[in-house]
Amino acid sequence: MKNGTQGFTLIELLIVIAIIGILAAVLIPNLLNARQAANNSAAQSFLRNAVTQAESARANGTAVGATVGAVLKCTAAPLSMTEPAAVKAGTCEVRQGPNETTGYIEASTGNKYVFNGSTLTSTTTAGAPAPTGITSTP
Repeated sequence: MKNGTQGFTLIELLIVIAIIGILAAVLIPNLLNARQAANNSAAQSFLRNAVTQAESARANGTAVGATVGAVLKCTAAPLSMTEPAAVKAGTCEVRQGPNETTGYIEASTGNKYVFNGSTLTSTTTAGAPAPTGITSTP
């Protein structure tokens, strides 16, 4: 008499579990790196938008900051921007000089960025001081 039940052997099940473990070990670190890269990109984009908005305000005759060279938080008027989760709270600043606008930001990953309207510079050292002209102490 033949038994009608069929199933996997213990060896086959162990092989499948081993393969799933190997895939998880390879994929999880890659997914974490992708999330950090996304947070850095979001912070860079926010900084570019802040500098662009400050330049637009200048073009419309609205000065950013009380005096030339004054540092203004991105969340303060006239910018009044809401910082995304990818930005360390309170670190986005804009300084408007006589001929340029410079912005500074720290991403939630710890990377720091400076944008002068054309060039984005990265300072990835944690605890690094703010660039010249920016008074933030992140």
